[in-house]
Amino acid sequence: MKLKNIQAKSKSNFVNMGPIRLRQPLPSFQINDVDPFILLHHYGPYDISPESNPFDLGPHPHRGFEPITFLIQGEQLHRDSLGNNSVVSGGDVQWTTAGKGIIHAEGPTKDFVAKGGKLEGIQLWLNLPASHKMMDPAYQHVKGKEMPVISTKDGALDLKVVAGEFEGETGKINTQTSINMLWGDAKAGAQKQIEIANGHDALIYLISGELTINDTEALNEDGNRMLTFSGAGDGISLVANSKSEFIILTGEPLKEKVATYGPFVMNTQEEIHQAMMDYQTGKMGILED
Repeated sequence: MKLKNIQAKSKSNFVNMGPIRLRQPLPSFQINDVDPFILLHHYGPYDISPESNPFDLGPHPHRGFEPITFLIQGEQLHRDSLGNNSVVSGGDVQWTTAGKGIIHAEGPTKDFVAKGGKLEGIQLWLNLPASHKMMDPAYQHVKGKEMPVISTKDGALDLKVVAGEFEGETGKINTQTSINMLWGDAKAGAQKQIEIANGHDALIYLISGELTINDTEALNEDGNRMLTFSGAGDGISLVANSKSEFIILTGEPLKEKVATYGPFVMNTQEEIHQAMMDYQTGKMGILED
């Protein structure tokens, strides 16, 4: 396998989002985007209790992209203006296709807040092409136990196929663009060569542990946590130096102009302005707090 070149690195520094402190490797000073992936937040682990609940996001709109959550641990409730009401547990993935507009809310369930525990997840923004930005919104929730898993022969590494195709397995998520998403869990000493689809740009993000990528680059919790790779080459190699958890995202670049403002991702400022007007006039639906 011809290994892909490492294009950029990110330490996943902390940022403040209102009352929430979380890691933001994308975008960062080092990496603006990895087309079609435009934002990655790693939130938590937060200690949730009746006295402390920082990650309770009330109703808010989206248009023009797909907000996605990989819930690492804990329990969240998703509600949206389509009428969906879904409890997402650790190991699950929730996938919202905002399209022409949706309002949703997410936060720890009342039961989880009452009993207390740790909440941690990855929130990802996946861009939609111009041809799909005004499609009908949709919501998908796939439980961890429902995802196909690729395991090494020694059982030291598992890769859940969240979306796309990998080694003959197809993820349960219905995707709008050519992407692959893998959620990995490795024991110390695990090794794997991971093929990446032709024409896809790619990134790997370390959730916990320590990895060596392409025999040369270390990912660890105190240093770089994310690497991106150029389109040339067939894939990457991975060695786990300790028990590790990570995600691998690959996608065919859209190569379109991007205009963003708050919760909207469009192609022009005029479309952003229209999105704001449509939200304010109720055209994206209603969701009570």
